[in-house]
Amino acid sequence: MPQPTPTPTFASEAEAFAAAEATYRAYVDALNQVDLADPETFEAVYAWTTGEANAGIRETLTQMHADGWAVTGRSVPTLVEPLVLGASGLELAVCLDVAEVAVLDSSGASVVSDTRGDVQTMTVVAVPSPSSATGAAIALIGGRSSGPQC
Repeated sequence: MPQPTPTPTFASEAEAFAAAEATYRAYVDALNQVDLADPETFEAVYAWTTGEANAGIRETLTQMHADGWAVTGRSVPTLVEPLVLGASGLELAVCLDVAEVAVLDSSGASVVSDTRGDVQTMTVVAVPSPSSATGAAIALIGGRSSGPQC
């Protein structure tokens, strides 16, 4: 019977947070490099995710590619702070500046809602990952209504 691959552990909460933050920042860097016309550029994004986050981003990027959409501009994390270190991973409070990001349909028209703010407020859950350069992967990205202000 094959032995399970050991899951990396971190020596301290500070080390776990550093890995989670580095993972999230690398994920955003990879997203900023995506060319929706070239699905090969999606692979770097997928490499930083696992589970629900991986399934969600695969579906989103595949659909955007199929629809002929384009993204311009860069997202910039302006706040990444630890919330909770628990059995499900490390929860991060994130503020992501998307003011310069435009998402355009195949005709060049914006598909971004007029109500989208310049900063997205999120919770990101990172989990240990033996295949990641940082030792962590993003398992979940969701909205956030409490915690630090953006």
